[in-house]
Amino acid sequence: MHVDANGVRIEYRVEGNGPWVTLSHALACNLSMWDEQAALLARRHRVLRYDIRGHGGTTAAPPPYTLEQLADDARALFDALGIARSHWVGLSLGGMIGETFALKYPQRVESLALCDTTSRYPADAAATWDERIRNAEARGMAALADVTLTRWFTEPYRAAHPEVMQKFRDAIAATPVAGYAGCGRAIATIDLTDKLRGLRMPALVMVGEQDLGTPVAMSQEIADAIPGAELLVIPDAAHLSNVEQADAFNRALLEFLDRATRKRA
Repeated sequence: MHVDANGVRIEYRVEGNGPWVTLSHALACNLSMWDEQAALLARRHRVLRYDIRGHGGTTAAPPPYTLEQLADDARALFDALGIARSHWVGLSLGGMIGETFALKYPQRVESLALCDTTSRYPADAAATWDERIRNAEARGMAALADVTLTRWFTEPYRAAHPEVMQKFRDAIAATPVAGYAGCGRAIATIDLTDKLRGLRMPALVMVGEQDLGTPVAMSQEIADAIPGAELLVIPDAAHLSNVEQADAFNRALLEFLDRATRKRA
């Protein structure tokens, strides 16, 4: 399904019934990243997952993009679907959009689950992102796939799950270069840590113990900034902890959403 909102056509999927939960994916992924979580959550929630601008079935508008623009895409999608409030679960880029969305539209957010993400990169991160984007522009997204997978998953998991590696290799290769470049440059300059201190909703911060892209220290910084936030470090997981350690991730997420829903009631 899709809607035209905020100047782009946004691909989305809605499943289940109950309180709204929105799932926002990582850079160079798409809404299928959340397949297992969506199936589980839909037993008790109404689950919205969508392709971020420049990914999957959503329009790859010409860059530049900003995190505020990506948050406005989500707000326009909420408006189109009649969603007044939702829990937000975002991983990596999806977490950064969630932070931005919660700061800009706090009345639309029931709770925040921020996973394998950051609220601030060091000053030299922009050069790293520029190099990745230049590689994508010169060689295509497929050329980035293998090195990206080494950041997303631990070596034992990669070796044991070739079918999962192929799924995500295909997702990376299918991502439009414009979408990767637009979102990559948007997140390279994120600097929200101090602003997060103003948030007043339940928050869970989860991170894979072996996440090299957004390491534990970055999640600790987020958890320290958001009043009352919980921090969970997931053992034996790298960046896509929702895939590599799905059982631990799902258990923690369901328990958090139950607590947040009870608190709201």
